Amino acid sequence: MAFPRFSDMVREMINPVLDSLRELGGSASIRELDDAVISLMNLPEEIVQHPRGNSNRTEVEWRLAWARTYLKGAGLVTNSSRGVWSLSPEGVGAVEVDPYEVLRNYPRAPRISEEIITAEDYDTIEDDPPDDLPEDDERWKEELIETLLTIKSDNFERLSQLMLRESGFIEVRVTGKSGDGGIDGYGTIRIGGLISFPVVFQCKRWRNKVTAATVRELRGSMAGRADKGLLITTSSFTSAARQEATRDGVPPIDLIDWELLCTKLKELRLGVATSQIDKVEIDKVYFSNI
Repeated sequence: MAFPRFSDMVREMINPVLDSLRELGGSASIRELDDAVISLMNLPEEIVQHPRGNSNRTEVEWRLAWARTYLKGAGLVTNSSRGVWSLSPEGVGAVEVDPYEVLRNYPRAPRISEEIITAEDYDTIEDDPPDDLPEDDERWKEELIETLLTIKSDNFERLSQLMLRESGFIEVRVTGKSGDGGIDGYGTIRIGGLISFPVVFQCKRWRNKVTAATVRELRGSMAGRADKGLLITTSSFTSAARQEATRDGVPPIDLIDWELLCTKLKELRLGVATSQIDKVEIDKVYFSNI
């Protein structure tokens, strides 16, 4: 199916972003806000999952980032360094706004003489970086993920094993190629040095998003084996997968997406080094030889 035009879709997202922020109490993380807007707009799954090139973001996520950026330019929303978006005082009082007016007030809006800005005018800035996507100092995450996608599955499982050990897990083992009910490994997490409980984990070295079906499969495999499940991926999770992971009445599944994975590897210095000026360098040989 043909994907909606960039400018058409962004304009349609403007008011749903504001409405979703109100429903969420006036503030939200990017993930919470994206899920709320997608639900409010009732976007079909084939649109929601449409990838943006080879990146780990979808086209919808990219365009939602632009919608937030336009609203920020219009003074209707603000964002913090921690990735939390909030309604500004002006945004709280704006029940419904004119999307064209929001786009017109954007600082880098095209300079044209027409009173009404057309959709075509905004297609020219589609490839500029919106405010909440990575700056140059965050590009290392994309390089790291591309590196992880080139290594063998066994290497990624051993990397996950090491990451869990360095994070405080004990008795972590990888099942290897046994196909143990879809489980890639077992571990035990100890809290406060006193209480411990078993965890099973699964590693998905994927480029496509992990769906709710994968979460359900892991939960089914952990029955009688562990109290908690952990899904680690080089991609991200669909909104349905995140909902399934925390569904009431069933054992919870913790999710580690590509961004959290990158942050954790950097924190633990596993194949990721930083200089004194915080220049991040990816040791690609490390991941091949793990």
